[in-house]
Amino acid sequence: MRISLFAVGRLKSGPEKELASRYLDRFAKAGPGVGLEFARVVEVAESRASSSGTRKREEAAALEKALPDNAVLVLLDEHGKTLDSESFAQTLGRLRDAGKRDLMVAIGGADGLDPVLHEKASLVINLGTMTWPHQLVRILIAEQLYRAVTILAGHPYHRA
Repeated sequence: MRISLFAVGRLKSGPEKELASRYLDRFAKAGPGVGLEFARVVEVAESRASSSGTRKREEAAALEKALPDNAVLVLLDEHGKTLDSESFAQTLGRLRDAGKRDLMVAIGGADGLDPVLHEKASLVINLGTMTWPHQLVRILIAEQLYRAVTILAGHPYHRA
């Protein structure tokens, strides 16, 4: 299963980008062994529209444009379901085993994600109940993708 990240906002050069890249590189190298491939990161600029609703609609349109046909859409949202790392890994494993070819994890902008995307999403999860800046969310989800691969592979990286 090919996994992509969609992010509203671009990471500038610096430690956040380096750390996110490090975990995505680890994921890309280890993932094929358990049937998970890193496909790509799609970054779009934050909308400059004057209203929150319009910004969310414009950002959602950019996501829909980047979303592969029949892809599983996973949204990161503070109001989503809380999963521990093992549950997240098992969810990815079940989707892979069900023959899903593409999965996209979406990180919204400062205003969040458009309700239309929530209707289309197969899963809405949070990375804790606190609000995180998108730069840190990118690092957190990249690490969790790598951790999921290690869990599925039975590697000792994840020690519960």
